[in-house]
Amino acid sequence: MYKIVRNSFFLAAALGFASCKNGSIFKKKPEKSDVTGWNYNDKNQGGYYVFKAKDVKTGPGLVFVQGGTFTMGATEEDVMGDWNNVPRRVTVNSFFIDKTEVANVHYREYLHWLNNVFSDPQYEAVVRGAYPDTLVWRSELAYNEPYVEFYFRHPSYNYYPVVGVTWKQAHDFCIWRTDRVNENELVNAGYQNKNVIKQEMNGGGQDNFNSKSYLMGEYEGIPGKPKKNPLLDAQGRPRTKVQFEDGIMFPDYRLPTEAEWEYAALGLILENPKPRKSEKKRGEELVANKQIYSWKNEGYDNLRATKRGTWQGAFLANFKRGNGDYMGTPGGLNDRSAIPAPVTSFFPNGFGLYNMSGNVSEWVADVYRAQTNMEADDMNPYRGNVFSKVDMSGGQGNLRDSIGRIKTVPENDSSLTERRNYQHAYAINYLDGDSLSKVYYGYGVTTLVSDKSRVIKGGSWMDMPYWLSPGARRFVEEDQSSSGLGFRCAMSHFGPTEGTSSKLQNGNFFPKKRQKR
Repeated sequence: MYKIVRNSFFLAAALGFASCKNGSIFKKKPEKSDVTGWNYNDKNQGGYYVFKAKDVKTGPGLVFVQGGTFTMGATEEDVMGDWNNVPRRVTVNSFFIDKTEVANVHYREYLHWLNNVFSDPQYEAVVRGAYPDTLVWRSELAYNEPYVEFYFRHPSYNYYPVVGVTWKQAHDFCIWRTDRVNENELVNAGYQNKNVIKQEMNGGGQDNFNSKSYLMGEYEGIPGKPKKNPLLDAQGRPRTKVQFEDGIMFPDYRLPTEAEWEYAALGLILENPKPRKSEKKRGEELVANKQIYSWKNEGYDNLRATKRGTWQGAFLANFKRGNGDYMGTPGGLNDRSAIPAPVTSFFPNGFGLYNMSGNVSEWVADVYRAQTNMEADDMNPYRGNVFSKVDMSGGQGNLRDSIGRIKTVPENDSSLTERRNYQHAYAINYLDGDSLSKVYYGYGVTTLVSDKSRVIKGGSWMDMPYWLSPGARRFVEEDQSSSGLGFRCAMSHFGPTEGTSSKLQNGNFFPKKRQKR
């Protein structure tokens, strides 16, 4: 018995030595480049390290939305006569979007960070410029002063949607959220020391973590010492500076495009069979009989009841039923909310998203034009591009602005003359307000549409049902706000369009067949 144990011990030791020497018990064949034949992840052949392909993780607060084709625009008669949402088939790629609208408590967290990081008086304008306008609740002929004082600050309203926020403020919130999520990811993984957050919150000012500044080497922070570090430099030495291609950091949080928002609001995924396991069925396109609102027509086809169900007669959104009727009568309240309701109230749609119809209208990224639906690309349509580049005028090491973000400037049109896909950096008014279209907007004279007009979607607690349809669209100037207007964030998805599993792939793959010779 002793000999068996002793021999087993020596065998284990020998295997352990082989494991330490070669990196594994059985020497693994190195992955080679298909174009050069050089080894990847080999310091003796250039040290080009390639991490195994993996999908983007779902960021905090987000829900994955599988992309696809849909008919964007009106779902019923255009009773407003706007002709600004003519139906058109488009495709959006997969993306992430917030499960709920951004709530008061989330926005107060943002202000808490700003007040601590930019506590120096020189940043007073930065901090004050982020505060929501609580005066949006006021009206000359209504008593709404309690909402002015308490809606944003009182804990009773913690998880009610933040309102009084301009498009620019919502855009800046998304940048802040990107940085905080990525900073936390690096700290948790050990690539940044946890004390960097304390240093930042103690009046860090310009020297705060910004994702782009970090990736461009303009921000170092306090490097950490990760316990298990797979990151190596060209010489095979461990490195603590993370690169985006390492797959550790998240893409940017941002406002969703109008097409993304509308697609997510329809939540048509429930109508489609699950992929892969049953290829005998194909998902129905659902473009002919499209639902009017963001919830599935469960037992109701918008004309008549088709089967009995618990939802019949229930209000599935927070909206204004009619003039003077915001929540019904005592003992029989309909939507049970006179003002915005908590962000997780009412029933989620097919993607699990709350309040895509009603509660508060929401900012989206797009600049408003009435005819954009017919002009924009049919893949990821969007109006609002201003193509920019990093401002290198200050030289390396001086690329950040006063609040720590990378400075950018619009591309010079003179450098784009040889390009075929675009020739102007400023594309907001492309084919609708520029010399090519021969359309000119006399803002304040003949129209209220300008290059600062941003699309809002979804309808609010103060709107009639027409505006709750995902296809309905209006606009507000990007520097204005309202008591019925909030927002939610989105994030681009990289990887397989069907989901976030590493087992999924883009494209169809078939068994390889041997060719007859």
